[in-house]
Amino acid sequence: MNTPFSLLLAALMSLGSIAAAEDIEKDTLHTSAGDVEITFVGHATLMLRWGGKTIDVDPWSRLAGFAGLPPADLVLVTHHHGDHFDTSAIEYVRTPSTVVVLTAKCAEKYPGGIVMKNGDVKKVLGMIVEAVPAYNIVHRRPDSLLFHPKGEGNGYIITIGRTRLYIAGDTENTPEMEALKDIDVAFLPMNLPYTMTPDMVAAAAKAFTPKILYPYHYSQTEPKVLLELMKDVKGIEVRIRNMR
Repeated sequence: MNTPFSLLLAALMSLGSIAAAEDIEKDTLHTSAGDVEITFVGHATLMLRWGGKTIDVDPWSRLAGFAGLPPADLVLVTHHHGDHFDTSAIEYVRTPSTVVVLTAKCAEKYPGGIVMKNGDVKKVLGMIVEAVPAYNIVHRRPDSLLFHPKGEGNGYIITIGRTRLYIAGDTENTPEMEALKDIDVAFLPMNLPYTMTPDMVAAAAKAFTPKILYPYHYSQTEPKVLLELMKDVKGIEVRIRNMR
């Protein structure tokens, strides 16, 4: 009898991953609909827990703490690059009732989810989920193609009660981002050369003024540079968590 891949993955990763999972940072946000616990799994992978539900964003099986993740009620996939769209990871956290929200390009390889395109708004498991364009304007590959062309990727705004959380995905500070309103918590990528420089993150934050700003998916970019750029900006709390 063949052993399911998810069980093999769990067995291979269990001991080291469980130890690592104990060290993963967590924050708690207070909303009008109850507390939201944020787990900073690493890289671009986040886990939110609210109202007995678990929401995974871009689960990636190469992360040390990945095997510590519980089953997901909702999986959000921002785009089709392998460190964001990992079908093995989705299968690991998925149950028969899990809702998977993904882009059209991801759905070509992983059917059965809810496809959201830029600008779509849907109610999912009691939350409002909005798909925000995520793309490059400046940063390009050696062949001059943009790392993330417009229309292929999503960021997501999740509204829980009256609290709006924006998880930007792989993007630069686009006009659509800078025009956002009433964002309470923002996760903005700083992974060079693929997404934003610290200056781009600071410019975006100053434009749409989230109450809390988390740089995430920042690889070798130094987050202290962003702290310096934002030190005199009032009304925005910059929180640094381990999201390399």
